[in-house]
Amino acid sequence: MTTAQHKIGSGFDATSTADDVLHGIDLTGKLAIVTGGYSGIGLETGRALTRAGARVVVPARRPDDARKALEGTPGVEVDELDLGDLESVRAFAERFLASGRTVDFVINGAGVMACPETRVGPGWESQFAINHLGHFALVNRLWPALVPGGARVVAVSSGGHHLTGVRWDDVHWRHGYDKWAAYGQAKTANVLFAVHLDRLAQDVGVRAFALHPGAILTPLQRHMAKEEMVERGWIDENGTPLNPEGFKNPQQGAATQVWAATSPQLAGLGGVYLEDCEVAEPAPADGAMRGVKDWAVDPEQAARLWELSAELTGVNAFPTP
Repeated sequence: MTTAQHKIGSGFDATSTADDVLHGIDLTGKLAIVTGGYSGIGLETGRALTRAGARVVVPARRPDDARKALEGTPGVEVDELDLGDLESVRAFAERFLASGRTVDFVINGAGVMACPETRVGPGWESQFAINHLGHFALVNRLWPALVPGGARVVAVSSGGHHLTGVRWDDVHWRHGYDKWAAYGQAKTANVLFAVHLDRLAQDVGVRAFALHPGAILTPLQRHMAKEEMVERGWIDENGTPLNPEGFKNPQQGAATQVWAATSPQLAGLGGVYLEDCEVAEPAPADGAMRGVKDWAVDPEQAARLWELSAELTGVNAFPTP
């Protein structure tokens, strides 16, 4: 399989911040929708975009918490959205479309990680449903508002996609739930979503990217016991990171998704997986969790997932004739 997964020489790296990648970029008049934009790297993403002049809409499952977190940040508005509830997704999208505004950047940053087995909607496994299906429905419903010839959709995936591809015979983990494998499947789905969306949308100049933001200690770890993080060597018994150099701060963690959404260096590209503000290389054969796995950028699997997701959600902005 030929691949576009090769570095382009961005000049940025793992230490770059969201403000670094936005240096010299004026986003006045642009509008971004950032899910998860009131916590962790999502909060830093929204703040950086507004400093560059953009307006930011933050859809939130807990709007009051979002307003509190974003208090004092100019150019931000909060609306209600529960990605695990397709009616909530529909209602948010309809409210936004009724406003008559257009969207320049959609950053799908909200998600859950390694949670206990949880069912949402019609019995869907929650990580696949929230991280992937909710965002799939959201972007497809917002499609009429995406600016032709310039809009970008950014799917925040993870190095966790290395854990597994899509479990096609049981995507909802009805048999033998494993919280980390389920997370890995959801993160692979994020990449496959961007691959196929880019294929469908690039003719009208809308491009899509997926990315690994890096390792950052944020509320994403809320379902993990401290003992588990100690066992994994992330923190000590006092909660102090054991390998500070291996973790990014939230400003650095926000950088790759901001770069994906706004950088002129990515003009003419799309459907690729990014890490450390660079196009990632294919995953190495030694098993190291860097780069992108073949199963996450396979166009046939991407098309298959798109059709499955459209069937499950009942939403598809690009129906097959």
